[in-house]
Amino acid sequence: MGTEREYDDIPGTYVFDGRRNAEGYHLNMFCKSLDVSKNRQALHNDPGGYLDQFPMTAEQRMAIDNRDWLRMLQLGGNIYYTYKLAAVDGLNMQEIGAAMSGVTFEEFRQMMIDGGRPADGNRYAHEWSDTEST
Repeated sequence: MGTEREYDDIPGTYVFDGRRNAEGYHLNMFCKSLDVSKNRQALHNDPGGYLDQFPMTAEQRMAIDNRDWLRMLQLGGNIYYTYKLAAVDGLNMQEIGAAMSGVTFEEFRQMMIDGGRPADGNRYAHEWSDTEST
């Protein structure tokens, strides 16, 4: 995906930079199109046909079909655009956060009430190793 950035070494971080903007352009334009009522209806009536209008990669399309919110971000989706699809599905941001975190809605909600995930532990992928003594 081009030159490596310092933040590429932070696990679980998908910065929406120029690279992701270019990679996710069609995915994001699909999501943005859902601002219009007739487009939401077209998606509802014929999901495959509506998605065919946007030249996304097979992986992007699969992420949309599976409503794999985290994968959409990994493939260049912008959370503000992908949330438009979530809203069409009647989901709120906490439900999406839970899905992306691999926990239930209730667990995610409590985690946020408690202040979020702890910052303890590895913060960079290069810190992860299997070099522990046995």
